[in-house]
Amino acid sequence: MNLSNFGMDTVTLAGPLEAKLRASKAAGFSQLMLWAKDLAQHPAGLADAVRLVRASGVRVTGIQVMRDYEGLDGALHDYKLDIARQMLLVCKAVGSPLLMVCSSTSAHATGDMEHIVRDLAKLANLAVPLGVKVGYEALSWGRHVNQYQQSWEAVERAGHANLGIVLDSFHMLANRADFTELDDIPAHKIALVQLSDFMWREVRTAEERLETARHLRVFPGEGSHAKELSNMLRRLDHNGYRGDFSFEVFNDDYLQFTPEVVAQRAHRSAKWVTDQVLRRRVTVLQATAGHPEMA
Repeated sequence: MNLSNFGMDTVTLAGPLEAKLRASKAAGFSQLMLWAKDLAQHPAGLADAVRLVRASGVRVTGIQVMRDYEGLDGALHDYKLDIARQMLLVCKAVGSPLLMVCSSTSAHATGDMEHIVRDLAKLANLAVPLGVKVGYEALSWGRHVNQYQQSWEAVERAGHANLGIVLDSFHMLANRADFTELDDIPAHKIALVQLSDFMWREVRTAEERLETARHLRVFPGEGSHAKELSNMLRRLDHNGYRGDFSFEVFNDDYLQFTPEVVAQRAHRSAKWVTDQVLRRRVTVLQATAGHPEMA
């Protein structure tokens, strides 16, 4: 695990796309998670935004976010499928290897797992010819899928090579998730890990959860869940995950700073994350020194 495993998320940084790309690269990050609106709302248009990203040399971690996709019927399903096709074309244009799908919050969506699995498999099929993978994330306020174990169940049951799970530490911490069940997820089925923390030990109401998620997240190492995050990171490392980590930190305070200042905070957080894993490895080596039977 090194800095090349980590990337910023444009939602964390203030300013235009050019400034976000420049600040992320200057801080030592080689990848960046983009929101589709970063490209669509670029003053010079989508095509120019794509050229800008490609010319920057920054690798695109993925594109966010396909919302309220699964579990719909009839015209609603057809509408969302059309939106998904357009987002996949954006992924292809900008060289994104991943389209993120977050679990539905729609009152019109069914909770039938077979239906959810079928819809995810359909999207994964559509993405194959474009060279894009689909990652499915459980929002902690998702209507039917709101725990990472449920999103993993959907991915596992779909059994599609082009579909993986996205793990988001905020939603897992807000749900007080049991991290031991991470051991059940094969490392190659984890499409991405998104990292953030928050400043209080728990969120008591749905309103507080939404407010915290959308405005008050902080970087790992700055919040109140260092022990839980360390546990999560070590489990993922022990289980063989060697993929990307993205700092998805929605924070209104950070948007008042220059992107360079915030990117430096992210750099410190990346070091904190790697230290949690490396410290554990050193401890294990020391504990087993001179005791081959424990190695």
